[in-house]
Order: sequence, then C-alpha cells, then structure tokens
Amino acid sequence: MPGVTSHDVARRAGVSQSAVSRVFTPGASASQATAEKVRKAALELGYRPNVIARSLITGRSRIVGLVVAQLDNQFYPGAVEMLCAELKKRSYHLLVFLAPSDDERIEREVAELIDYQVDGLIAASAAMSQQLATRCEERGIPVVLFNRHQGEGGPTAVTSDNFEGGRRIAEFLLSGGHERIAHVSGWRGSSTGREREAGFRSGLAEGGSGLAACADGMYRYETAAEEVRRMFAGPGPVPDAVFAGSDHMAFAAMDVIRNGMGLRIPEDVAVVGYDDVPASAWSAYDLTTVRQPLEPMVRSTVEQLLARIEKPESDPVQVRLGGTLVVRGSTRPECSLKGNE
Repeated sequence: MPGVTSHDVARRAGVSQSAVSRVFTPGASASQATAEKVRKAALELGYRPNVIARSLITGRSRIVGLVVAQLDNQFYPGAVEMLCAELKKRSYHLLVFLAPSDDERIEREVAELIDYQVDGLIAASAAMSQQLATRCEERGIPVVLFNRHQGEGGPTAVTSDNFEGGRRIAEFLLSGGHERIAHVSGWRGSSTGREREAGFRSGLAEGGSGLAACADGMYRYETAAEEVRRMFAGPGPVPDAVFAGSDHMAFAAMDVIRNGMGLRIPEDVAVVGYDDVPASAWSAYDLTTVRQPLEPMVRSTVEQLLARIEKPESDPVQVRLGGTLVVRGSTRPECSLKGNE
C-alpha cells in the first residue's frame, strides 16, 4: 500500500501513534502485546519506518561509518563482518568507506561522512586515521581507531599488544636455534608496523641476537614478496627464519621461499606471521602466527564508540589486548613456547 504512515498502522493495531513510534525506536519501551499488534499491522500494511525522518527528529541516524583499506588482507574482511554484527546487536548499522590516498579525497570523504549523518566513526586505515579523526572530531563526530593508535593524547584506540607479540616471536625463534633471522615489517608509518618491529628487535636483543635483514613490506603482498627476494638473493648467507608483520606478507614470503628460491619450510627457513587469518590454518601455509584477539577487539571498539556517542566529552582511552602465539608447521618443532603462554 503506497504512502502508508505510522497513523495507518496505529489505527489498524488499535493503539496510539506514539506507541507505534516506540515499537520502531531502538531502546524505547513497549509491552510485548503492543509490539506484537503493531508489527502485525505493519506487516499487513507493508509499512516500514522512515529512518531518515526519525533521525531528523532524534538527531541520531544510528549509522556508524567505518573507514578501511587493504581489503585484500583477510584480517579486515573478517573484522568488518564482526563489526557489522556487533553493531547490529546494538541497533546500529555500518556504512563502509574505502580509505582514500590523498588529502583532497580525504576532505571529500569527511564531507560524505557528514552528509550521511553518521553518529560515529571507526577508523581502521593507517594511512588516513590521523587526518580523518582530527577533522571528524572537530565536527562533533566521535572517533575510535581500530587496530592502530596515535599514542597518548590521540583518539580512543583499540589494538592488540603488538610490542609484546613481536617480542614473543623473537623469543620463540631463538629457542629453536635460529641465527640468521630476518623481518619483513608492516608499514612503518603505522603504529602496528612500528610496534611489532620494535618488540621483535627487543626480544632478539634480550636473547643476545639481532636482525640479519629487515625491510618494510608496507602490508602488501607484492611489496613483501619483492623484499624477500632481495633478502635471499643477497651476497651473504640466506636467512634461516623470517618474521613477517602480517599473515598477508607471510604468505608472500612463503611463496617466494618455496617457489622462487627452492627452499623448504621449515627445514631450511622458518616463517612466522601475525594476525591468524583463516588461510593461516590452510594446509598450503600451515603458518605459525600471533592470533590477534579479534572478537574482544571488535567488542571493545563498539563499546568505546557507543560510550563516546552518549558522552562526547569522555576522555580518550587506549585499550591494548593480549594476543596468542599459535604454533603450526611453518616453524621447527624444537622452537619452544616457554614464556609465551
């Protein structure tokens, strides 16, 4: 039926128009009997509430914007799915924006976010989180950074403990007798890339060792593959272990080591990643990796954002959650988990 209104539903259900409004307003109270009558009448009449009109009245769209990049990295599609599900539990919807790569497009992205009247923003893109967060908070849009941070004084952020994860990997590889250990870092312009590398270097130093080679893989498969080729084509001894700052880059390293260099994993070279994306457990990779606590990270991100929507004056907080080293077949059996549990 065209042009069905809440008044039509109220008449069909035998309730007031305000009762219809309460039934379709998240968080509003209505008795079970009233809700059932209203929803039955709405179904019969083909009525759907006007979300845009309601947002003009309440000042809330119940839409959260997510700015994300690197969707070829399996960590992020899984995170997006979980964020969407967690927000839906709270009667919010997720609107995804792919991260731009230049200042002009960043300005357009902010304008679009404002046009859509998002209630808050989750920034999961290292390349633009600082600029976007600053511009949005200036315009009254609460921001939470996911899987990265800007340090004390920056916006609220939720990450895993990347430094400790890198340190544990160093300790683990040293326990297996590795002596020529290389690192393919994540983008050093990101907190995750810097902290995983810093933790790894610290762990090696604690064990009286250092890096045999290091390069920035930029969190990209192709870049990581090229850097691993350079490491193994150099004049010196080839590495006997590689820690890649993400599983996505670890897959690149494994493909190059096996197919390009003709070496065996883990007999000739051990490989460790970071994230524990689904493909890490596939038999083709069987990758030892640090599992990020994705579900707790998602839950905490949503909780922090909704708290800031309710109380915009809240002070920023920095949440760091511990990860778990998951041992699979890409590392030597003699590597020890001691101190990593």
